[in-house]
Amino acid sequence: MEQNAHSLSQRDNYTPSDFTRFLWWLSTAEKELIKDCTVDRNRYAITGMAVLGTWLFATLAWSYFFSTVVNNSIIAILLGIFMGLIILGIDRALIKGITANNKRKAAPIAFRLLLALTIGTFMAQPALLYLFDKEIHVQISLDNEQRKMAKQHELDSLYEPQVAQYQNQKNTLQQQLDAKYTEVAASRDAFIAETDGTGGSGKIGLKDIAHAKQNEYEKLDAAYKQLNTDVQPKLSNADSALNAINQTKQKEMQSFNTLMNDGFLTRIEALQHLIQNNAAAKFRYYLLVIILVLIELMPVIAKSLLPDGTYDEKVRLKELMEKRVIETNIQHEGRLKEMYNRLAFEQDSEFINEFFDEARNERKQKMRDQLKRWKESDNGSFDEMWEKLKRDVLTRQEN
Repeated sequence: MEQNAHSLSQRDNYTPSDFTRFLWWLSTAEKELIKDCTVDRNRYAITGMAVLGTWLFATLAWSYFFSTVVNNSIIAILLGIFMGLIILGIDRALIKGITANNKRKAAPIAFRLLLALTIGTFMAQPALLYLFDKEIHVQISLDNEQRKMAKQHELDSLYEPQVAQYQNQKNTLQQQLDAKYTEVAASRDAFIAETDGTGGSGKIGLKDIAHAKQNEYEKLDAAYKQLNTDVQPKLSNADSALNAINQTKQKEMQSFNTLMNDGFLTRIEALQHLIQNNAAAKFRYYLLVIILVLIELMPVIAKSLLPDGTYDEKVRLKELMEKRVIETNIQHEGRLKEMYNRLAFEQDSEFINEFFDEARNERKQKMRDQLKRWKESDNGSFDEMWEKLKRDVLTRQEN
């Protein structure tokens, strides 16, 4: 009995720790109302822990995300903290909106779950990139090689008409030279065969036929040399053009290679390719996505699953009482204003009546003085006197 009495006497002296008050703030609980709710103190502390975990996870995930975008670690951390605070505000708004009245309504809960699911799915991406970092970098190297091959193929296709044009020009000129050289070689062989007796007439030495074949060979050789002289500049120009195209393609490939990076989108694409080509990574990827999304959903789930307690009832009644008090105060204020206006009207009416009563004799006297001066004056008409009298003595209607 003494212990129970002591417990009851100490009930109102409960002082929560700073960390407990912080958890209550995270769970959007009012400390003035919840400190006397013994059971709900722990419930809302649990909800606050869920919000705290989500907040820390969001801060780390966003910090890692920004580290893939900016090169300054301090800026990445500050941006991560900033986005973490935004997520914290969203989570507090979500759980604050879950009350005893709408906890069992499908539409509000579905909307909050959809919003939390969207945020959680996006926040899971940086965490997955961190967990699969080594595998992703291997996949990035493979993807970059594919990109280089695709770029090289694109460049080859782009410059293919020009290369084909210059290559055909070279082939045509070379075929002309080869054909001419073949003709010269055949003439030379015929001349040699004629001189050594192995062919032609079969006579050894420079006979008439040998002289004729020699002249023919010399003419063909001279023509070949002249053709070679004419063709070589064209071949050189074609080679120069082909070399220029190759250098242009190499420069463009070098510029393209400098654009190769391991940014956020590149890593996301590599992660997609990784899970497409690796069954083990695919299973763990979806498992981690579910776990990481549940981290973002935990505050909403915890708030929805935990039963309503005395705190929720106190909040409902407190809000109802405040509404009634506000309504009563507004009504009282309205009545006071009505009474003020009524009393002011009565006193103003009395004051105006007294003012006109007191001014009656003075106005008559002023009228007599005006008439007397008009009689005694030779100047001025009656209309002028009347206008002056109206201006000085008569009253003007209020608008």
